[in-house]
Amino acid sequence: MAFKSRKQKKLEKEQKRQEVKRKQYRGIYWFVVIILALLGMVAFPSFGAIVFFIGAIAALPIKAIKNMWGKIPVKAKWFKPVVLAVVFILAIGTTPASVWKYVTANTDSIGQFDLSAIPAYSGKAYVVVNDNNPFFIEAELIYAATSYESYSNLDDLERCGVSIASVGRDIMPTEKRGSIGSVRPSGWQTVKYNGVVSGNYLYNRCHLIGFQLTGENANTKNLITGTRYMNVDGMLPFENMVADYVKETGNHVLYSVTPIFEGSNLVASGVLMEAKSVEDNGDGILFNVYVYNEQPGVIIDYKTGNSELDGTISVQEPTLTPTATPIEEDKTPTSEIRYVLNTNTKKFHNPTCSSVKTIKDSNMQEYKGDREDLISQGYDPCKRCNP
Repeated sequence: MAFKSRKQKKLEKEQKRQEVKRKQYRGIYWFVVIILALLGMVAFPSFGAIVFFIGAIAALPIKAIKNMWGKIPVKAKWFKPVVLAVVFILAIGTTPASVWKYVTANTDSIGQFDLSAIPAYSGKAYVVVNDNNPFFIEAELIYAATSYESYSNLDDLERCGVSIASVGRDIMPTEKRGSIGSVRPSGWQTVKYNGVVSGNYLYNRCHLIGFQLTGENANTKNLITGTRYMNVDGMLPFENMVADYVKETGNHVLYSVTPIFEGSNLVASGVLMEAKSVEDNGDGILFNVYVYNEQPGVIIDYKTGNSELDGTISVQEPTLTPTATPIEEDKTPTSEIRYVLNTNTKKFHNPTCSSVKTIKDSNMQEYKGDREDLISQGYDPCKRCNP
C-alpha cells in the first residue's frame, strides 16, 4: 500500500471537491439549457425565440462551448451567469405579449374569473365583472403599444379559447367582409324561431374579436356558436365602442374575449370581454363584462346546442336543419343577390331602398351573397324595404 503524505491527501480531497462542484455546475447549466429551449419553443416564431435558442446554446456545458467562453478575455466567475441573464431578459423583451397571454391564459383571466359568482341571467345582456377592471397584467399593457392579434388553438372538443389583440388602426380591416358560412363552431345548429329571434335564426357565428377590429373572417379559432341576442345586444355595443375609439384617436386598445365553457359543454355559457385603452391608461376605454349566451324566449342545452321554446312567447315551432347533413346556408349561392350594408347600424338594404341615401359613405358597404349568411354575421334586414 503506497504511502500518501498529508499534502497528497489534501490535494486529492480538493480535487474530489472540485469535481463535485463541476458536476453541480454542469447540472445547473443543463437545467438552464432546458428552460431556455422550452421558452424558445413557446416563443416561436418570434425574434425572442431566436434569442432564447442562442442563450440555450451558450449555456451548453460541453467542451466546444466551454472553449468559446475561454477565448473571452473576461475571466471573472460572474461573467457567464450575468451574460446569460442579460440574454434571458432580452429574449423576454423581444417576445410579443400575445405569447405570454396564451401561456398564462389559464392563470390570468380564467384563473381570476369565477363563473359561480356571476348572477343568473335576469333580462340584461351582460353583467360587470371585477368593478369593470380587466384582469390584464402590466407587462401585457406595455407590449400592447404595438398592434398584434392572437387566437388560441381549438381544444380536443373543437372549442375556441382566449382571443386577444392590441387593436390599432393598422390591423383594422381595409377590405370588404367575406363569407363565414363554411365554419361550423362547436355546438352549431341551424334553427329558426320565427317571431322570437330578430332575423329568426337562433344562432350566429359569433366573432370573439369582431371583424371590424382585426378583419378576421372565417377564422375557426375566432368563431363560436352564440345567440343572436348575445351577438347583437351583448357584444356588438362594446365592439363598436372600441372601434370608434381607435378610429378617432389612433391609440391602441388591449382587447380580450374568452368564451366560458362549463365542463364538456359544446356551447359557451357566455363570454368574458375585457378592454383597456393603452396610451391613456384606460381613460378612453375600460371595461370587464360577462355577456350571457342567452336568447329570451328560448331554452338552450349548452352541452349539445339543442334548444326549445320556454313557453313565454306564443309563436311557430322552430325549423331545425340537422347538422349532420348539408344545409343551404353553407352552399355557394348559384345567383348572388346584392345588398347594401350599414356597418354602423348593422342593417342591410335592397340597393333601391330609400334609406340607402341616408347612409354615410364611411358606413356603407356593398355585399353580394346569401341573405342568411348576412343574418348570421349579425345584420338585420331593413324593415322598410324587407330585403
